[in-house]
Amino acid sequence: MPLPMPSPSLAPSPVLTPPPSLTRRAVDSDRRRTSASAILRSVLAHGPVARSTIARLTGLSPASVTDHCNRLTALGLIQEAATLRRSNGVGRPHVPVDLDDSRFVVGGVHVAVPYTTVALLDLRGRVVAERRLNHGEMERERVKAGDVLSNAAAGLRALLADAPGRVPLGVGVATGGWVDRDSGTIVEHPLLGWRDVRAREVIHALTGLPVHVDGHARALVNGERLFGRTAGAGGSVLHLFVGNVVDAAFATHDEVHHGPRSQSGAIAHLPLAGGTERCDCGRTGCLQAELSERTLCRRAREAGIIRTSDPMHILAAAAGGDPVAVRLLLHRARMVGRAAGLLLDVLNPDTVVVTEMGAVHREDCLAALREEVGPDRAAAVVPTSFPDSVLAVAGGSVALDVLYRDPLSAPSNTPSSTPSIRSSTASPGTI
Repeated sequence: MPLPMPSPSLAPSPVLTPPPSLTRRAVDSDRRRTSASAILRSVLAHGPVARSTIARLTGLSPASVTDHCNRLTALGLIQEAATLRRSNGVGRPHVPVDLDDSRFVVGGVHVAVPYTTVALLDLRGRVVAERRLNHGEMERERVKAGDVLSNAAAGLRALLADAPGRVPLGVGVATGGWVDRDSGTIVEHPLLGWRDVRAREVIHALTGLPVHVDGHARALVNGERLFGRTAGAGGSVLHLFVGNVVDAAFATHDEVHHGPRSQSGAIAHLPLAGGTERCDCGRTGCLQAELSERTLCRRAREAGIIRTSDPMHILAAAAGGDPVAVRLLLHRARMVGRAAGLLLDVLNPDTVVVTEMGAVHREDCLAALREEVGPDRAAAVVPTSFPDSVLAVAGGSVALDVLYRDPLSAPSNTPSSTPSIRSSTASPGTI
């Protein structure tokens, strides 16, 4: 009796192999992108810098460096410096190259709980212009995502109108909560009451610019890696963000860990030893419930220090000598140190960057935080490199990270191909 033939549904699927020509093109494209990224980042870190030095720093051939520098110059990202340099004072002078930070900017949007920060950043990550757009004294259910994002796009237009000659390359959007970088979606922001907000789609419709979206802790890791005190240091970096939202991000070997659907960094409900604050989840001592600026401001109001929900007023009271304000800030700093110690135990990074109001602006708070971490690891804990513009840098760093990873994708430096932000307000669409 003949054996039965296998069912078509059970037959093995053929393995589809791309043609060798396509594979080679993909490999060549990746190589060009990687080389261009290494060269532009070398110019950022060392410019003005000779092409021969770039070749030594990157391991690329002099011919490849020259070719890529010509491409980056044509794109308007770098330029030849005015000053010639001689090698050891003798021989033919080198013409160094440097970033051309005079023209291009990126837009930055950071959505916090009480307000949105919009900004323009140059190619060095420096804030050219910044504006805060308050959400008002609304309950979180009334903070509509469409209104917030429309106002942000209008804010960017206003900043560009006041910055003639500046040309936007794209927009970065950063916020707390669960943000899916690949889809450009704010999946969940519990404090704002947002779910599945298609931020990339909305901001692009309103501006016509390329838009990139990420969580603010991950964005700030990239900002530190490009423009901060950990730039060029290598190793691993943990960023702990403590505001109304408490979250973290971790990077090793120049790569920020995202996890499936970018869910990594959700530390809001990690238990904090010694915590007394009741969390919405029903437990006591969760990181976000204990460390949130909302909790800090509520405690300050109960103590009669402030009447508002602005944590900067607590800093002002402490600067004026109010002992209760100082005590509240030091207590919070010590609890943040306890959280940093917990994350150090789990991940053991080379550096921990902390964005927390007290540690950023007061030496006694930073000392209290480090004391809680312990003497063996205290030196690894540093405050953010952007104390006066951290939220603006968070938004802009989302777009700048993309640029520095793939500079050849920047639009050509010609009037017809250079992007410009739309002057009319488009419909934000369904959110």
